[in-house]
Amino acid sequence: MFTVSQRVALVQAGMAPLAVLIGGGLADWTRGFSAGYGVLVALTVSGVLVWRERQSRQHPEWDQKRLLAQFIRTAIERVVVLVSLLALGFGVLHLRPLPLLLGLIAAQLAWLVVALNRRAK
Repeated sequence: MFTVSQRVALVQAGMAPLAVLIGGGLADWTRGFSAGYGVLVALTVSGVLVWRERQSRQHPEWDQKRLLAQFIRTAIERVVVLVSLLALGFGVLHLRPLPLLLGLIAAQLAWLVVALNRRAK
């Protein structure tokens, strides 16, 4: 059985090629790749969360203080990864900002879709 964050990561992984194809078809391939990069940024940030969740499940002996510290560290890691990848996309790769951010936002909406889908069951 998949956790919520694992399901979100799966949805985001499926969205990446779709973002490239839709963006490339509607505009041009530069914008399509920018949108795909935005989805991959969100997927990477979700991957950090999945990794840390798996790590905490492997240590049932951790107390609440240790789990809170892990939660805070995970939040900081996710922000650092997000900012670093956005800086790489904007600064080094010179990707289009609007499609990149739209891809990132669309991939983040996967959290809402998965949560609503879970409530409907």
